[in-house]
Amino acid sequence: MPEYLAPGVYVEETTFRQKSIEGVSTSTAGFVGPTRFGPTQGEPELLTSFLDFERIYGGIDQLDFGEGLQHNDLAHAVRGFFENGGRRLYVARAYEATAQPSEEPDATVAQLFPDHATFVIDAPTSPAIQVVLRARYPGAAGNVIVTIDSKTGPSILVAQDGGPPKLSGAQRWDTVLLSSTDSTPDDPQLCVVDYDFDAASQQEVQVLRAGSTTTQLADLDPATNEVRVVTLTVTLSPLGRFMDELVWEGLNPDPRHRVNPLLRTFAAQPAARATALFVPLVIQADDAVDGVELLEQVLSGLVAGSMPVTVADLLDEALRQPGQRVARMRCRLTGGKDGSRPGTASYEGDESATGDKSGLLAFEGLEDISIVAAPGSSRGGLNGNELQSKSVVGLLVSHAERMRYRIAVLDSPDTALASQIRSYRAQFDSKYAALYYPWVKIADPVTDTEIAVPPSGFMAGIYARNDIERGVHKAPANEVVRLAIDFELPVNKGQQDVLNPEGVNCLRFFEGGGFRVWGARTISSDPEWKYLNLRRYFAFIERSIEKGTQWAVFEPNGSALWSNVRRTIEDFLFSEFKSGHLLGDTVDEAYFVKCDRTTMTQNDLDNGRLICLVGISPLRPAEYVIFRIGQKTLDFKG
Repeated sequence: MPEYLAPGVYVEETTFRQKSIEGVSTSTAGFVGPTRFGPTQGEPELLTSFLDFERIYGGIDQLDFGEGLQHNDLAHAVRGFFENGGRRLYVARAYEATAQPSEEPDATVAQLFPDHATFVIDAPTSPAIQVVLRARYPGAAGNVIVTIDSKTGPSILVAQDGGPPKLSGAQRWDTVLLSSTDSTPDDPQLCVVDYDFDAASQQEVQVLRAGSTTTQLADLDPATNEVRVVTLTVTLSPLGRFMDELVWEGLNPDPRHRVNPLLRTFAAQPAARATALFVPLVIQADDAVDGVELLEQVLSGLVAGSMPVTVADLLDEALRQPGQRVARMRCRLTGGKDGSRPGTASYEGDESATGDKSGLLAFEGLEDISIVAAPGSSRGGLNGNELQSKSVVGLLVSHAERMRYRIAVLDSPDTALASQIRSYRAQFDSKYAALYYPWVKIADPVTDTEIAVPPSGFMAGIYARNDIERGVHKAPANEVVRLAIDFELPVNKGQQDVLNPEGVNCLRFFEGGGFRVWGARTISSDPEWKYLNLRRYFAFIERSIEKGTQWAVFEPNGSALWSNVRRTIEDFLFSEFKSGHLLGDTVDEAYFVKCDRTTMTQNDLDNGRLICLVGISPLRPAEYVIFRIGQKTLDFKG
């Protein structure tokens, strides 16, 4: 209570209503599996479109695990997710290197970065300066062409009345090209802008430095000398078959520059997370490299041809050609590989010494995920990949059960017959997972052929679409599978009569109805949880109440708190009842909430426990719609 110690008027704020509960989202998904590029550890980034996936994870092109090209199942699943109505997705890349990094101190760059596309430049200097251009992450998508353009601007050397010339608009550590314009030009020279102390004027003055050589501006004549700022443009092409070139302009060669230094923009350990996600190139150089060394001694190693030439010569030559101010250098990164086919450990994930997690383990810190899948992990599940397929299913199921508010969307093995998928399903039992059969056929934009891809990505998108358009209480079935042009194997009614009671959700084609999801069951043997929408709706109710009643923790555990908690939950459930999400014609039929001395013992109170009993009557799907039709006589009254 506030204290009143002096006479006066006091105004206090209070409330005459109870707390409210907001329903949580149930449509955010998390996929784990191999991709062409992208981070292999750390917190996954939220994707809101397939374009986001392409920019970070390298697109939809095929993968090569050393066994021949394989369809990029996870990329197709992401595309199917967004095309079928998905809005929010996290992706954890499962990656397994083909070779372990060497621990030797004299290890080569290729050993230090297995499966990374790399290009190494050894400058012919003493001591030698080495620059490494490499892909930020492993993968064949890192085998890109790197183009570095050195550009010069207009001359910034201007005359001053009664004084030495100055550099107009120059910043410290600008890299500049010093050249002459008279009939007997001196050799062009690269310098950096620096400051020196002038004893005569008792102030700092601009100078040009090139190694141990210092050029005073007073020794230059704007009539016969030019000083032009040199900047770099880096272009990567292409990162993926369907992606545009990536371009960074206005980069400064000197690493000490405060504006867009080249080495900081492409740093191996960037300060900004956006750089780590969207800048796929790393440029590493010796610590002693300045802007002049980087251009003259290192980047000149990218110039095509065997004739010794410097960047200064190239720029000067370009300046003497009408409209040219560019010297271009180009190389190709090579050695990038997709690694080996990820094993069970890669899907499960681990935690590095710095705390970065991978695989399914990376999803445990993301509370908004409610759907998990591993698209493509069941490929070959009946033909050489049986053990891994079953192991990944076990990982998905245990992850969903441990996280409580998630559902695992499982793929059947490809090319499975009805009898085989029935035997496959019999090996699992969980109310937190749903299995779909068969695979979906789509038109592959990479090969321009018809291919079969796992259904889990499509189904996760349908879950999201169903939740947004109708609500999580409605079974995600009798929905059109977008992008599908066929299913891998046709399923007829007789086959589904066998598979449906086993908890296998079938995808079927109906004349005039298209390609549809025709099942909404979990793989649980418990009849109380056999319907998928029931499990997901309870997760929605439980999670919403958990998040919406956090304010009650550490409040005085008495009748006032019990009443407030009870009213808060009742208001939330009443909203669900009025929306038609609960069974019953009255509130008493639809739900009840009890929180009083009948739900708590004295021992509970002594140990700080508030126990609230909530019962709801959920809607189950009309899985069997039955019409009984018979003949009647004229005088029959029904």
